[in-house]
Amino acid sequence: MKVSIITVVLNAEKTLGRTIDSVLAQTYDNIEYIIIDGRSTDNTLKIAEEYRPAFEERGYEYRIFSESDHGIYDAMNKGIIRSTGELVGIINGDDWYEPDAVEKMAKKYDQEHYDLCFADIRMHMRNGSTFIKKARVRRYTTSRDWNHPTQFVRRRVYDRFKYKCENISDDMDFYFKVKRSGMKICVINEVLANFTMGGVSSRIPLKEVWTRIMRRYRIYRNNGYSRLYIFECAAFEIIKYILA
Repeated sequence: MKVSIITVVLNAEKTLGRTIDSVLAQTYDNIEYIIIDGRSTDNTLKIAEEYRPAFEERGYEYRIFSESDHGIYDAMNKGIIRSTGELVGIINGDDWYEPDAVEKMAKKYDQEHYDLCFADIRMHMRNGSTFIKKARVRRYTTSRDWNHPTQFVRRRVYDRFKYKCENISDDMDFYFKVKRSGMKICVINEVLANFTMGGVSSRIPLKEVWTRIMRRYRIYRNNGYSRLYIFECAAFEIIKYILA
């Protein structure tokens, strides 16, 4: 079974190599790797191209596209459209996989035939400390249990639900739509990816905290969840601001 991995990147010359190395280090053999660059002005594209011989040697399909987009989720949609694998994973240019991430996701798919699966993630703080954010699916819906960098999705699910390209929380909206649709969601309670705090989704000026709370709250409401989720959204964004 082919698995597609997509990396969306813009001016990430300092971190992209680590992300690419984590894909090359996978213990799974049938991988298609797609890099979607938003017309970087640094050495991002040069670094990506330097890896081409290593991917040829590894036997992985390797494709690089550089074009203007309308934000990170528009770029993700571009990568998804170009993907040909049964499963699709998305890892951004400042995060990285554990070596057995794809193998374990593929094995879980063989066992469960899931539509979406995610796993535990190791969060890396700016001060060098780390903690593990656990994956969980429960009746009470919360994004606190869900870890987008570890997420693998059946390709056909993206044909039904694409990222809306409205704001930085579009990935949460996608997860809620899949969950509300009754599709099969699984978790793996092992660390399969690493997330760098302070990236595009976690740099939060204090003056924007309320805006982010309301944006998150609207996603809950638009997906049919209770008004009481305002408290969930406020707690999440305040904690995120403190940790970022």
